[in-house]
Amino acid sequence: MERDAELMRSLHDQHAPALWSFALRLTGGDHDRAQDVVQETLLRAWRAPEALSRPDSSARSWLFTVARNIVVDQWRAGRRRPEDVRDEVPDLPDPAGQDSTDTVLQSMLVGEALRKLSPEHRQVLLECYYRGSTAPQAAARIGIPVGTVKSRTHFALHALRLNLQEMGVIP
Repeated sequence: MERDAELMRSLHDQHAPALWSFALRLTGGDHDRAQDVVQETLLRAWRAPEALSRPDSSARSWLFTVARNIVVDQWRAGRRRPEDVRDEVPDLPDPAGQDSTDTVLQSMLVGEALRKLSPEHRQVLLECYYRGSTAPQAAARIGIPVGTVKSRTHFALHALRLNLQEMGVIP
C-alpha cells in the first residue's frame, strides 16, 4: 500500500505538469475538463501499476495516450447525448391543446393589410408568396414582364410593411 502511494506521488511529480498542459490543449483551454482528464488519467494509472513500471518515457507515453482516449471518449459521449444547458426553462406546450388564437389573429391582420394594397401589388404578392411562383412564372400567369413583377414585388412588400406598422402589428 505504501509502495502504491509512493509510486503515485512519484508519477504525479514527474508527469502531472506535462499531462495538465496536454489535457488543457486537448480540451480547448477548459480548465475544469482538463483537471478531470488529469485526475481520471492518474486514477487509471493507479489501477494499472504494471503500465507504469516501464521506463520513464514509456510511462509518459502511456499516460498521454490514456488522457487522449479520455477526451475522445468524452467527445463521443457528448455527440450521442448532447448537453442542453439553458438559462431559462423552455415554454412547454399546453397539455390541453394548443391555442391557435394568435395565429388566427395574425392571419386576419395580414389579410386586412393585403386588402389595403393596390390590386396590382396584391396580385403579385399572392402569386409569388402564396402560390410560390418564381418571377418568370408569375410574369407568365399575370401577363406582364418579369422586371415589372420584380419591381411590383419590391414596392408591394414595402407598402405591406407600412400597412402593418400603421396597424401596430410590427414596430
